[in-house]
Amino acid sequence: MKYFSLNHNSQDVSFLDAVRKGLAPDRGLYFPNEIPKLPEVFYNNIKNFSNHDIAFQVIKPFVGDDIPVDSLRKIVEDTLNFDFPIVPITQTMATLELFQGPTLAFKDVGARFMARCLSYANEVKKTDKLTILVATSGDTGGAVADGFYKVEGIQVVILYPKGKVSEIQEKQLTTLGENITAIEVNGTFDDCQDMVKSAFIDADLIRSMPLTSANSINIARWLSQMFYYFIAFKNRITPDKKLAVSVPSGNFGNICAGLVAKEMGLPIDQFIASTNINDTVPDYLNSGTYSPKKSKPTLSNAMDVGDPSNFIRIQKLFNNDIFKLKKILKGYHYTDSQTKKAIKEIYEISGYIADPHGAIGYLGLKEFLESTSDAYQGLFFETAHPIKFVETVENTLKTSIEVPERLKGILNRKKESVSIQTYEQLKSFLLES
Repeated sequence: MKYFSLNHNSQDVSFLDAVRKGLAPDRGLYFPNEIPKLPEVFYNNIKNFSNHDIAFQVIKPFVGDDIPVDSLRKIVEDTLNFDFPIVPITQTMATLELFQGPTLAFKDVGARFMARCLSYANEVKKTDKLTILVATSGDTGGAVADGFYKVEGIQVVILYPKGKVSEIQEKQLTTLGENITAIEVNGTFDDCQDMVKSAFIDADLIRSMPLTSANSINIARWLSQMFYYFIAFKNRITPDKKLAVSVPSGNFGNICAGLVAKEMGLPIDQFIASTNINDTVPDYLNSGTYSPKKSKPTLSNAMDVGDPSNFIRIQKLFNNDIFKLKKILKGYHYTDSQTKKAIKEIYEISGYIADPHGAIGYLGLKEFLESTSDAYQGLFFETAHPIKFVETVENTLKTSIEVPERLKGILNRKKESVSIQTYEQLKSFLLES
């Protein structure tokens, strides 16, 4: 499998080359030359396969010959070493928990898969030390930090917006040390993301150090998120009904991966992009005009993205045909007030404690189901453990949340970070490190 830049001014590259580069030299996102179809027999017998078998079959065509079969199977097994339970909420709605990994966020899958692909490349090809530069609005940074912690030959630099991530999220970024450095940016997530993109086209940096990114702009981070959708389809509660999936959406890598899965033949009938007030994509689906906006801070901070990088991949997948896209993808947006009401509503009807992102996923699914007379099973993604947003959730529900054992150890650790506010400051830090 080869990958091309969506800016069409760079050479096609292999899977591992695309993973190492992150962003193409022309600043474009990489996209596969083709979307392979899986045979119908695979879907008919999917309940007979393990999660590892499913993930291997899904990702193998995209990796091609870059990683041998045995090594790829091992990478997949190491990546998916935790469960993805489906929890019923109502008769027509359930949630898929994606936060059972080490950092309690859905991004653990992509980060772990990418880390193991790069570790394989470093081991086999004996490449130079690689610097991973990543922007985070909350959960990406923690997942990347954990996934790459102490990986030989890799330095990780994480940019996050000052004062716009939760305390636990910040602790996950700033307390590991070793090969992990946290950079606190006086700005928004979009500012962090722009700095990362600028670094990839900076000739001085490119000459000085190999750079890549672990945001969902990286194909290993992005494509491995397809695993969620295949696992969800395998474990769906009512196989006789059509399946609608609501995805809390920020940078749109997760739902874009789901749309790729559908293009591979996965029988999910409807996708719902559920956002907070950073509603660039829902507005586009309504108006037909794509107008990026400056991001606004919300309780669901991991979704505070005004110019989602991965939406260009969705447009490519549908050949910029908005009418074709709207048949499959609905978009809804919600305020902080609506988010808190949803957290309370979910708890009252089922006893389930959702985080703000999952609550928005619930609202999008609820609105879609109320708008159709068709018989759907609805599934919304729960992307983070509620403890990561403890103040919001506890104040809303007037109850306490127990801290998971895996987090207790970091809460008393000392924060260590570097503060910057301009790209030039980032560049100086990288050149001097």
